[in-house]
Amino acid sequence: MAKLPTEMTVIEITEPGGPEVLRPARRLLPEPALGEVLIEVTAAGVNRPDTMQRQGLYPPPPGASDLPGLEVSGHVAANGPGARHHAPGAAVCALTHGGAYAEYCVAPETQTLPVPAGLPVADAAGLPETCFTVWTNAFERARLRAGERLLVHGGSSGIGTTAIQIASALGVRVFATAGSPAKCAACEELGAERAINYRDEDFVAVVKELTGGEGVDVVLDMVGGSYLQRNLAALRPEGRLAQIAVQEASKSQIDLFALMRKRLSIVGSTLRPQSVESKARIAAALEEQVWPLVESGLVRPVIDTRLPLEEAAAAHARMEAGRHIGKILLERNAG
Repeated sequence: MAKLPTEMTVIEITEPGGPEVLRPARRLLPEPALGEVLIEVTAAGVNRPDTMQRQGLYPPPPGASDLPGLEVSGHVAANGPGARHHAPGAAVCALTHGGAYAEYCVAPETQTLPVPAGLPVADAAGLPETCFTVWTNAFERARLRAGERLLVHGGSSGIGTTAIQIASALGVRVFATAGSPAKCAACEELGAERAINYRDEDFVAVVKELTGGEGVDVVLDMVGGSYLQRNLAALRPEGRLAQIAVQEASKSQIDLFALMRKRLSIVGSTLRPQSVESKARIAAALEEQVWPLVESGLVRPVIDTRLPLEEAAAAHARMEAGRHIGKILLERNAG
């Protein structure tokens, strides 16, 4: 392989603030540590935690890169000590601890997966964060199974479009909420049996009507706040609520008697603080259970926008405007 450069272009957060604080800079290449791989970046996915980190609301954990970016695709440039699963030059995508907004990025080998056959390398940057989140919360923690019913909030988001496709491919009846006719149409094209426009429809009433008054088995929610009690109302007895974000609010009141009467469960997790071992287990499950669905074409990352790495500020502005459907990618040599 060609000799690696000593410096690279990165996107730094110069201070907490709006998208304009994201600016290109030059840094030394990171060196892969024990069990890590160095990836020459083709693309990085943009996610809500990136925008929160930029605002100073979601600081990176100790030892993680201060650069934003939690998912990446590209080619293995070098292996650190003990890393030997992916040969140099192999096309991979990875869940990172941070640092994906750069020309080179390190990631644990156990969180690095081969790019599924038939998928463009750049598009694979839209897989890790969404697939890890959906799989561990909906299918592991909430125990979603074939034949059950799932309600996905934010159905047109990166998480939502992934959840709809994976669940539909695995035999789950899927309903979704979204905020416009175009977004609802996109959800139904991806496999949702019915998409509910939350701006002018009551999702609890619609779900109850569609299920003969029973409700759904699992709700995958990223809103929180006022949605909590309504989510519980939308669940059937023995139903499970999987909380994966709190875009409206992290606190809400709950009717505990209603929860007990219907024997409901509330689970949830954030991905970044989990151990390398925990993420390795999720990665192995994805390669076994989800990667074949991607290779068969049943699941595909939905790409809304591709922007050059240097236009990270525009990518954040688009995400925060809420007009996107699917993933926003930062690509080297895009444009």
